[in-house]
Amino acid sequence: MSEAAVRLRGVNKRFGATQALAAVDLDILTGEVHALVGQNGAGKSTLGKIIGGIYERDSGDFDAFGQAVGKWSPRLALDSGIAVIHQELSLVPELSVAQNVFLGIERHRFGLLGGSVQDRFEALNERASFKLDPNARVRDLRIADQQKVEILRALARDARLIVMDEPTSALSIDESRHLFDCIFWLREEERTVVYVSHFLEEVLDISQRVTVMRDGRVIRTGPATDETKASLVSGMLGRSLELTFPAAPSVPEDGASPALEVERLAAGPAVRDVSFSVRRGEIVGIAGLVGSGRSETLRAIFGADPSDAGSVRLGGDAYDPRSPNRSIARGLGMIPESRRDQGLIAGMSVRSNVSLAELREYVRGGLVSRSAERSAVRTLVERLDVVPPRLEATVATFSGGNQQKVLFAKWLNTAPSVLLLDEPTRGVDIGAKRNIYELIVGLATEGLGIVLVSSELEEVMELSHRVHLMHAGSTIDIVDPADTNVDDVVRRLFGLEAEVAA
Repeated sequence: MSEAAVRLRGVNKRFGATQALAAVDLDILTGEVHALVGQNGAGKSTLGKIIGGIYERDSGDFDAFGQAVGKWSPRLALDSGIAVIHQELSLVPELSVAQNVFLGIERHRFGLLGGSVQDRFEALNERASFKLDPNARVRDLRIADQQKVEILRALARDARLIVMDEPTSALSIDESRHLFDCIFWLREEERTVVYVSHFLEEVLDISQRVTVMRDGRVIRTGPATDETKASLVSGMLGRSLELTFPAAPSVPEDGASPALEVERLAAGPAVRDVSFSVRRGEIVGIAGLVGSGRSETLRAIFGADPSDAGSVRLGGDAYDPRSPNRSIARGLGMIPESRRDQGLIAGMSVRSNVSLAELREYVRGGLVSRSAERSAVRTLVERLDVVPPRLEATVATFSGGNQQKVLFAKWLNTAPSVLLLDEPTRGVDIGAKRNIYELIVGLATEGLGIVLVSSELEEVMELSHRVHLMHAGSTIDIVDPADTNVDDVVRRLFGLEAEVAA
């Protein structure tokens, strides 16, 4: 057996009244891919941040590469060969890709990146098969490409141990495979990867050992070959859970008028020719590879980005010009791709976040009626089972799954008739996913029209009444989930229709 790269004994961490980690004992072995799984709030991200120096433990022993760890910080962790890739990315948007990758370890010449740095970047880029432009500004990249920059940053520092927190949450199937190849290469180099993920198939495919966590405690650690998806879920929840999707609501009648109609929509370089419609009570999926224009389509419909051509109709009436404020007034809501950057204000309370988009509804005599605001927010928090149900707690203190519930509450507070969902379960655990699936189906049953975009094709296929396929900014096909499986959709998206037909 390999020696331990990291050894933890009796590690505890508390945030106020919340016990985030309780008496954690764990060995991370040199050269292994070690997965951490658990529900949001189980402590796995906190554990990764303690290893990476983001948090300091309250008590317990911590050894890194055979040396006892006392005072600890991100810089000390990096100096010791430990890097962390966070679930919420920590890049400098105004800098280029290469500048972000080598930030803090540059070699300057006349104020510019030296040729050796450019060579090192190209070598890293080629090895990871990411094909990133070193001179592109990070702010202009898709989230999937920003994730790649984070991975290259860790590799550039020659890290011996890399903590990866949900690294594939914004990557396509093909891009995820490239990442896995990179992880396998790291393992061959006897480097260690601590892999935090809610994608249990990935965990079972790429890890050698798995640690299951629940309520801040280690439930068990063992070989990945001894686990199944069902056994992992049982350990995470303390009970069994059917790994199935809720039954979709009945298909609306053909005669029902569309709640949303999109015709020949074009917006910037990403959206070229998109057409579809959604009836009240219908869930319409949009499936495509990363870069196909899915998210950009939703933003253009909502009015967050300007459109160049085409038309949008709401409830049969033309909707143009479009803007977020007008969309809210017209009954159109949107769950954005990134809850941190576009959906929630992390430093504000649950109450303030939920009421923000509809704050004018609580104004009485020129002042906000806090009692009316709290009453409305409390109703939604209870309905969506936000845990803990504390209205004045800051959103940043909640787990990813509960932050996502707060985001849903924010938009349900606007009483929408149509809801655009962009990656609604990104970064949440399997238990929270099931809750969100049930919420989506329940909203459709209540008569909302829903447009669903997700990188998880199974999610789109299982929840939608029909699915529009997108490629290079255009809708290219419509599939019936009842007659098509995920493998067929993947083939079509990669342009292999002929092989399917054969």
